[in-house]
Order: sequence, then structure tokens, then C-alpha cells
Amino acid sequence: MKAASKDLVARLAGHHGPSSGDPVDPYLPTAGNHGYRVARYELDLTYKMSSNNLRGEAVITATATATEPLDAIRLDLSPHLDVSKVSIDRGRVARYSRPRGKLAVTLAEPLEPGTEFALTIRYSGNPRPIRGAWGEVGWEELTDGVLVANQPNGAASWFPCDDHPSSKAPFRIRLTTDSPYRAVATGALVGKKRGGSVTTWDFDLPYPTSTYLVTINLGRYEHLTVGDGAVPVHAFLPADLKRGFRQAFARQAEMIDVFSGLFGPYPFDEYTVVVTDDELEIPLEAMGMSTFGRGTAESGDRDERLIAHELAHQWFGNAVTAAEWKHIWLHEGFACYAEWLWTEFSGGADAGSHALRYYSKLQSSPQDILLADPGPKDMFDDRVYKRGALTLHALRQVVGDTAFFDLLRSWVATYSGRTATTDDFLRMAADHSPVDLQPLWDAWLFSEPLPPTLGMPHDHPGPR
Repeated sequence: MKAASKDLVARLAGHHGPSSGDPVDPYLPTAGNHGYRVARYELDLTYKMSSNNLRGEAVITATATATEPLDAIRLDLSPHLDVSKVSIDRGRVARYSRPRGKLAVTLAEPLEPGTEFALTIRYSGNPRPIRGAWGEVGWEELTDGVLVANQPNGAASWFPCDDHPSSKAPFRIRLTTDSPYRAVATGALVGKKRGGSVTTWDFDLPYPTSTYLVTINLGRYEHLTVGDGAVPVHAFLPADLKRGFRQAFARQAEMIDVFSGLFGPYPFDEYTVVVTDDELEIPLEAMGMSTFGRGTAESGDRDERLIAHELAHQWFGNAVTAAEWKHIWLHEGFACYAEWLWTEFSGGADAGSHALRYYSKLQSSPQDILLADPGPKDMFDDRVYKRGALTLHALRQVVGDTAFFDLLRSWVATYSGRTATTDDFLRMAADHSPVDLQPLWDAWLFSEPLPPTLGMPHDHPGPR
């Protein structure tokens, strides 16, 4: 394979800095890796439900991005998964080892900068969640099925990867499992083959996708189509939840239409909703998919805001992804504000009413979070979600509806399939504002205390 030009290597090296000793992301210092950029994952998995046994072969295509010849490749992989073989199509593997939470591969011949290569890893074991500051994430056994919740660093619980949101790549996932169970994974189902007591499900995900947004659900699920909107919506759920689901998710297709008008076209080909037979503490977003516990399907319309929130992540978090975890408000603040926009543009309370309510709540909460850099302990704190939404509402009041929604659509159109930072958003917002926005950012993003006032609720009708 020809080595890439120096310019190409420099562009590819944007995710991984030159020093292999520095963490890719200080919020998760043990996740992510230096020296290469993944171009594609191909996962061939076999899972036995009764014994929670997973066998896999991962083919990872990547490009060496180090400025010096690359003599070792490190991947994130749970210590509960054993590696039996590692090979590379460019030269050979000298040896591999398993430092905690990693697979370290030493190459017999270093790879020159810009060299493309394919690494093949065979592995097996009993996958289990990864414990961290935010609880357990990753592969989780349900009462009668499996759920995978990767955010923020759980992908390594079931496949070797470069587990950081800035590392985006397409995926192909083939999963063979017991035939009574339906597999639902990120990507379009492009093949299904039954053989004996097992079925192989083949999914293709062509969009550049962060590892935390890749998921698998296994369960005794039935398939429903939802609504008749322009975007196909699929649902997979236990048979006894069908009636409740139709009520709880009755406006799902309408939500897609509303958000498409506000944020730009839905970013992917289809949208999938999975409802597990178990209760879940919180719903989960994935690429083109959201997963809810059975309680949501039994809630009537009480959980409509959660349904809107998870859908909004398809634009904010999935299409446009934070380059580092400290920019998490670009996901959660935007999705939270989308909840308020949904009620406003579907005949309910306007966003200003929600803003006043949550501003009052935040006033009585500790004011010790810096929204632009909340710290790893607090990055999923509800105050990040609500203060992020309030920041957007304050921006909307300053620039007006036309400029505000033009900004959101430009944001998605410009950065879809890419990663972005808070500074990227501030620069784009400046281009859509008739006034200097720095005082607003200083007050909402770069100061811990709440600004002394929220300001008057925005009463313009906005785009409809």
C-alpha cells in the first residue's frame, strides 16, 4: 500500500496527537489510542444466550497517523475477553499482550506514516459491563436477552476498538445467535440466514460512527412499522407491549417531521426504536436507534419528552459528535432544548415556559459546574443538560428565531458525519448574530454561577 502524503497524514492525525503517552481525552484517560485512525470495523460475532458466551472476529481497517513509523498498535478491549489470534495484512505481528483494558500489538516491521492496514483479531469470552464513575456500561444481560449501552466507554466490553467519540468509522456487524431471539443492531439489516437452531443477522452501517453509538439488542421481539412519514420508523418490542407502544409513540413520526424542519433533514435512512422487556433506568441513544425500557411503552404520553430527547440525539450527538467529552453539552443541552421545542411546535407549552421553570430549579441547585468543561464526574449531571438548554434559549432570544434556527440547520449540515467542539459552535454562532455574543458565552458557558436573569421568554412564533 502506498504511503499517504504528508498533508494527508497531518489531517488524519487530528484525532491522535503525536505523544503516545498523553491521554486522547483527559475525561477518560484510559480510553482511546494514538498512532492510527480507524477507517472501518467488520465484526463477525457468535453469541450463545444460555451461557453468555461471545466469540468474535474483528477486522479493523485503519491508517497509520503517527509522524514516526508505527511499531505498536493499541486497542481498547475488556479483560473479560480472551484473544486467541492477531494478524495484520502489512507484515506480521511479533507478539501481543493484554495490559489492563487494552490489547497491545507489537509489529515485526513498523508501518510508515500514511500506510493503510487491516488488523484481524479473534477473541472470545463472557462479556460483562465495564465499571466506571458513571456506573456499568457496555454489554448487559437482560432477563431474557441482551442490551448494549456503550456510552461513554463500554464498546470495549464486546469488541476491540479505538473507543473515543472522535474516532468515527463505518461498521459491518454479522451476529449469529439462537433462533428464538431477534437481533437488532445499528445499521440496516442487509441479510438474514437461518441454519439449524441459529440465525445469522447481517447489518451494514455506512455512516461514520463513534464506537459508543454502536449497539446490539437481543430479545424475543416483534416488528412494527410506525407512522407513515417520509422517514421509515421501525419498532422492535415484546408482543404484550404493542398496544401501549402505539399510544406512547403515537407522535414519533410527527416528531421527526418537526425536528427535520427545525434542524434540517433527518440525518440517516431510517429510525429504529427498541423497547426491552425489562425496565431501564434511562433510555439510550445509538446511531439511527433509541432503546427504551418497557415502562415507556406503558406510560401513555407521560414519557413523550424522553422520546423527543432520544430522537433529537440523531442530529445532536450522532450526526454531529463532540470531539471530546468535555463538549458534552453539544449533545445533551441540544437534546434537552429539543424537548422544549417539541412541546412548543406541537401545540404545548413554549420553550420559554420550560426555560423559566428550569432556571428557577437551577437557582436552588449547587452552581459549581462550568458548562464548557464540567469535568468527568459531572459530565452527565442533569445540570449540564438543563443549563445547556437554557444557554440555547438565551441565544435564541438574542439573535431571534430566524437566525437561531438557521444556525442549528447550518451546524448539522456543516458537521454531520464529523466531530466538533464548543469553539466550533461559537464561531458559527458569531456568523449568525448581529451582536457580539461573547458576554452571553461568558455568562452561560464559562462561569459557574447562573446569570442573574434568564431574560424574558421568547414569544416569536418561529418557523413552522
